[in-house]
Amino acid sequence: MILVTGAAGFIGFHVARALRARGDAVLGIDNLNDYYDPRLKQARLDQLAGDAGFVFERLDLADREATLALFARHRIEAVVHLAAQAGVRYSLTHPHVYVEANVAGFLNLLEALRVYPVRHAVYASTSSVYGANTKQPFSTEDRVDRPISLYAATKRANELMAYVYALQFGVPLTGLRFFTVYGPWGRPDMAAFKFTRAILAGEPIDVYNHGDMARDFTYIDDIADGVLRVLDRVPARDADGVQHRLYNIGNHRPEPLLHFIDVLAKAIGGTPQMRMLPMQPGDVQSTYADIDDLRRDYGWAPATPIEIGLPRFVAWYRAHYGV
Repeated sequence: MILVTGAAGFIGFHVARALRARGDAVLGIDNLNDYYDPRLKQARLDQLAGDAGFVFERLDLADREATLALFARHRIEAVVHLAAQAGVRYSLTHPHVYVEANVAGFLNLLEALRVYPVRHAVYASTSSVYGANTKQPFSTEDRVDRPISLYAATKRANELMAYVYALQFGVPLTGLRFFTVYGPWGRPDMAAFKFTRAILAGEPIDVYNHGDMARDFTYIDDIADGVLRVLDRVPARDADGVQHRLYNIGNHRPEPLLHFIDVLAKAIGGTPQMRMLPMQPGDVQSTYADIDDLRRDYGWAPATPIEIGLPRFVAWYRAHYGV
């Protein structure tokens, strides 16, 4: 059985579904918090309901005893840890939520992995750890000790915590730094979702840094494929005998924000009203993933440009919300 934390979340749902599609038994957990509409989270779970190979338990990893009890109840062979409090800007106004979910929750998971060993655990990190780095593409060899948001700081803390548990307790761990994931069943606080909703409603969209931004937008099916590839192979020991690796997982093709909006608007068949605004605190001008090591070690490469992915998202949005 494979444990997927954050199974009601955007990436967690797709990973759980991909695991089930190839025949893996999946135990999904989620605390179903209200950072965004819990009805969307429940709708994702409803897509998995009725599948005997998928079991869901509502659980908050910040609850140490409940987390250990979960591992005691189930024979868990591997873990995909995607549960986290996401969002750069929200972390500037709700810091305690991030420490509880991303730091305390991850620590409780690591402790459970120490007591109940598994074959391999893959965990989510983020491109936000690169902070205001200007050298691009971002490489896992770059310095990441100058985060510009608490969200990024908690995720970098996860990477360091994972290394310690791999070093001291022999827990095999791989961290994946995700780059701006989008697609069907996506998060309402992300650009594709927010812009689609506004354009269909005839409302203006907020365009930060006056449109001078670029993102390595990565389609969800490519992400799920990459996660499964990494999960299936335990990282080799490094020179110190530690089984811990970090990889970027992104589209390796930063798209200018205004081009992204143009492709999305054409898929919708509408004309966007753009409200140009300055850069937001904690945000960065551009992201760009160096994926050479992931390509080399796992044969993974993105397959979906935004010209294909955004129309798929719009089709899902129209169907799901009846627009």
